[in-house]
Amino acid sequence: MDHIPSLTPLTPPHSEEDSFDWLRLLRSRRVGPSTFFRLMAEHGSASAALAALPEVARAAGVDRYAPCPPERAAEEMRAARLAGARLLCWGGPGYPAALSDVPDPPPLLWALGDTSLLDRCCVALVGARNASSLGTRMARRLAEGLVGSGAVVVSGLARGVDTAAHVGAGPTATVAVMAGGVDVVYPAENAVLAQEIAEGGLRLSDQPMGLQPQARHFPRRNRLIAGLSRGVVVVEAAAKSGSLITARDALDIGRDVLAVPGHPFDTRAAGCNLLIRDGATLVRGPQDVAEALSLEQPSRPAAPPQSDTTKPVKRRKPRPDLRAANALHRQILDRLGPSPVAEDQLIRDLGLAPGTVTPQLVTLELDGQIERRPGGLLTRPGSDSRD
Repeated sequence: MDHIPSLTPLTPPHSEEDSFDWLRLLRSRRVGPSTFFRLMAEHGSASAALAALPEVARAAGVDRYAPCPPERAAEEMRAARLAGARLLCWGGPGYPAALSDVPDPPPLLWALGDTSLLDRCCVALVGARNASSLGTRMARRLAEGLVGSGAVVVSGLARGVDTAAHVGAGPTATVAVMAGGVDVVYPAENAVLAQEIAEGGLRLSDQPMGLQPQARHFPRRNRLIAGLSRGVVVVEAAAKSGSLITARDALDIGRDVLAVPGHPFDTRAAGCNLLIRDGATLVRGPQDVAEALSLEQPSRPAAPPQSDTTKPVKRRKPRPDLRAANALHRQILDRLGPSPVAEDQLIRDLGLAPGTVTPQLVTLELDGQIERRPGGLLTRPGSDSRD
């Protein structure tokens, strides 16, 4: 794979026409980052590479090859202008220098927001989508501490740990790396959060504008998260998960990997415990991250922000049908693990009225799916936890 040091002679585009040619070349069929840089090195410019592409393809056994049509690139440029996105070209203004360590770095990035955040110390916080209450609270606490240490939090805008990390950091100190187009919010439930990040922080993607994310796009997003960051902190992760892919990418490019330990019976902690066993730094709180990454020790806020947990939420009383009850049961069970959680904290994390949640807790307790411990603590029964 090509690495940035061998690409140093490449000069960034000097005009809008040059940027347009870069976009056309990269969006051409069978042209990925490695091929893009090789063509640029061989032909000297994107326009020359575009002219040579049909002959290059013919030599490789591909007949009737045509580069990306100008109309398609122009449509992407128009979509970017409508969204307020900015094109960052390799070696040009705003392009993150941290990606110089990433094999086959993206030649182009679409950015929506404040690109100056990329010049600061960035730390990734990643973890499970079906995070427990303890996991999401830990992610928020770590994000708040990292911001207090002067760092910027990088994550993937997914459910669970990613969402908690962005919320904990606040919209002005976070970078959301998108798996699809920078203008496509996934999951849709994070639309408001994504808008806040675009206005105060930064959304970033190497994918075309308007692209809906698919499974194959997430490994590339994970590699970008690792490349942008000084270190990667994994809060909760199964033994086989995207978060562990991010951790491996981080190790491959010499980044620090840190992990929050979890209960051995909780499958959401299996990946973190494996990382710690294999040498990752154990994280108990923001101070451990600051010490491992040589950051300032986080300042203690006078009143820790409670985000949405203290805001009164007006909700209609849910209909007492089986489908709604089963959905709430799943939300409750997803947030519980072998480690006990306070009942009132669980209710706040769910964002529902106590009168809605409490009856369902009783039902789950009678069914043997949860256990009630002294002090108002709830947990999943040990017999239900499997590796």
